[in-house]
Amino acid sequence: MDWISATAGFGVGVVVGLTGIGGGALMTPILVMAFGVEPQTAVGTDLLFASITKLFGAAVHQQRGTVDWQVVRRLAAGSVPAAAATALALWWLEAARIKGGLILNALGLALVLTAAGLILKMQLHALGRRRRTATPASFKAMQPALTVLSGVVLGVLVTLTSVGAGALGTVMLVYLYPLRLTPSRLVGTDLAHAIPLALTAGAGHLALGNVDFSLLGNLLAGSIPGILLGALLSTRIPEGIVRVAIALVLLVIGARLLA
Repeated sequence: MDWISATAGFGVGVVVGLTGIGGGALMTPILVMAFGVEPQTAVGTDLLFASITKLFGAAVHQQRGTVDWQVVRRLAAGSVPAAAATALALWWLEAARIKGGLILNALGLALVLTAAGLILKMQLHALGRRRRTATPASFKAMQPALTVLSGVVLGVLVTLTSVGAGALGTVMLVYLYPLRLTPSRLVGTDLAHAIPLALTAGAGHLALGNVDFSLLGNLLAGSIPGILLGALLSTRIPEGIVRVAIALVLLVIGARLLA
């Protein structure tokens, strides 16, 4: 047992269970910058880590009735095929052999975009609410297609960097479903969607040999109790404070990777 990586897993697990965000956005940079893991191995290991840990958080939300399965199906209709296609493209391009440049730059860009999305989350929610109430018929008519398209974007981005399933997913959902998804249902729905997405992308990286199972085991040992604790606390702790703090951290890390 590596208690350092297990502790890192616990901390990330709490954040994921609490807010539905921060899994890949926090864990992948931690693995690369703090543990010295190769970027492609960090992405592949984190994807399987995320799929397992979020399963426990989603189970808690399912018991509470805070998962909107129709929205999950719409997202997965776009994200799962996109993730599979992106993994196939990585294999064809032999992207598993890339040791730095491309993956690190993509990761840095994804983190900056995620941070911007988190900071602007409330403004996007307000914009979505105004459009939903001003033109309800047309807005609702566009929801299914836009949700599937959002899933496609997430599928590509998550497979490349392991970032986006939680953080950018919630930002997209607060705009698309400003009245339908309460904060707790937003977290539960996003967690439930992240499972098939991370499993599909993780399976692709597993086939490419980009998974460190020893590291994965240590991360899981800490993260499973962490995500259960976070999910239980998700209705008691102000999500906004945690969200802004995560956004600032991601902005700094993303800028550093790009630099």
